[in-house]
Amino acid sequence: MSEENYIGEDGLLYCGVCHEPKEALWENGEAIFGSDRHPRPCRCERERQANEEQKLREIHHRLRVAELRRNCFAYPAMYSWTFANASMQTERLEQCRHYVENWSKVSTQNAGLLFWGDVGTGKTYLAACIANALIEQEIPVRMTNLAAVINHGFEGREGYIRRLCSCPLLILDDLGMERDTKFGLETVYDVIDGRYLSGKPLIVTTNLTLRELQKETDLDKRRIYDRVLTMTTPLFFGRENLRSAGKNQKMALMKKLIAEPERRNHENERHLV
Repeated sequence: MSEENYIGEDGLLYCGVCHEPKEALWENGEAIFGSDRHPRPCRCERERQANEEQKLREIHHRLRVAELRRNCFAYPAMYSWTFANASMQTERLEQCRHYVENWSKVSTQNAGLLFWGDVGTGKTYLAACIANALIEQEIPVRMTNLAAVINHGFEGREGYIRRLCSCPLLILDDLGMERDTKFGLETVYDVIDGRYLSGKPLIVTTNLTLRELQKETDLDKRRIYDRVLTMTTPLFFGRENLRSAGKNQKMALMKKLIAEPERRNHENERHLV
């Protein structure tokens, strides 16, 4: 069947593929610039335009996501810390996924999270998973640790803190690991209090226990911890240490790789006998 365009019985040009008219008459039989017809996109042309627009949207989306990731994370390795790449499914992972799914509600209610527990239990990883999931929706997120906030220094400090306080979600990693100085504690409080006043949610990770946060006696630290506890829902991370689990998996793989040549050598020796 020919796919060449053709003139229909109505005198209009038709597409040889989809057989829709590629022309349309002006209303009321008018003639504009000496012509009684104008171009009309057929189904093929409409689909082609739609595909091109979708490709452009995808390109713009990927560029925007890449920009947001650079602004969010200090280390490119964290770009791949996603729910899909998680090595195991846990209750905490599902809770974090649910947090993202309900972002429109938690963001308006200033509902933050406090990840507390032992080192290596996945607190930072899951916080980054939340960040990456929101970034995929083109929602800006900033993730940093408090040591980096303090080390930013005096130059541009107000603007820096303002940017941290204005983004839709701020994630502060390793609360309690910052320098124990007057300037450091004041800076931490300024950031956390700024988030509180902005009415925007905050996610905090810490190796401190909930009791340590609640029973702190130092006044400067206490006002920081009180503000965090006011803004967040605590989630305990414990049981299996994820870093240890990762090490065990690597050890198991190495044992298998080491054992494989030995097994082949034993088989070869039996054939030679």
